[in-house]
Amino acid sequence: MNQTTDIDLTRIPAHVAIIMDGNGRWATARGYERSAGHVEGVNTVRRITEAASELGVKYLTLYTFSTENWNRPQAEVDALMDLIVVAIERETADLIKNNVSLRMIGDIDRMPPRARERLDNCIAATAHCTGLTLVLALSYSARWDIVNAARRIAIEAAAGNIDPESINAESVSTRLSTAFMPDPDLLIRTGGDMRVSNYLLWEIAYTEIIVTPVFWPDFTKDDFRNAIAEFQHRQRRFGLTDDQVKQQ
Repeated sequence: MNQTTDIDLTRIPAHVAIIMDGNGRWATARGYERSAGHVEGVNTVRRITEAASELGVKYLTLYTFSTENWNRPQAEVDALMDLIVVAIERETADLIKNNVSLRMIGDIDRMPPRARERLDNCIAATAHCTGLTLVLALSYSARWDIVNAARRIAIEAAAGNIDPESINAESVSTRLSTAFMPDPDLLIRTGGDMRVSNYLLWEIAYTEIIVTPVFWPDFTKDDFRNAIAEFQHRQRRFGLTDDQVKQQ
């Protein structure tokens, strides 16, 4: 990757999404329980949130818990839910101090009621912040979100509130749980796997993707900055030719 000195602070991506992968493998490689990797991963969330805020990123979306994760062993699910809630509660004061607001996207109704209530309290406490928006994708699935959007459109069409002939891409985008923020400019996946794992499928149509073999607990501020630098060295064409982009 390029060095951090290559970063142009006038061209910082507005929205960075991250698939935080490798917690379990990080722990296993060290002879620890998988839960130790998740605990260490929380420290990475803190430093990458700080790095994003320092650089002027507007939205940072973290794939925190997928709908597929509900199928993991119950003990691991329970530990993850508790860790997420406790970590967010612990970090709320610092989020406020750093002017970071917190949001959630996903099938939140599947979460334990007490966990959801505690997270809602943290969200309310940071609602006045105007800097970085930290978005936790919790109990999230892109297919779930798209199906929900399609269902809402169908209901509105059946009620006569939408002309089916007028339905377009914007009709779907505005009904997704991500409608409050722009599509990601950059998607980072740690842990080396070359897949998007049902994450923001609609939104990443023209997102630049960077995959690093570094496990999430080992992902540093410099790794994040280097990803930003690499992003800035790419040409985003959005279906146009190289010559068309240069003319623009």
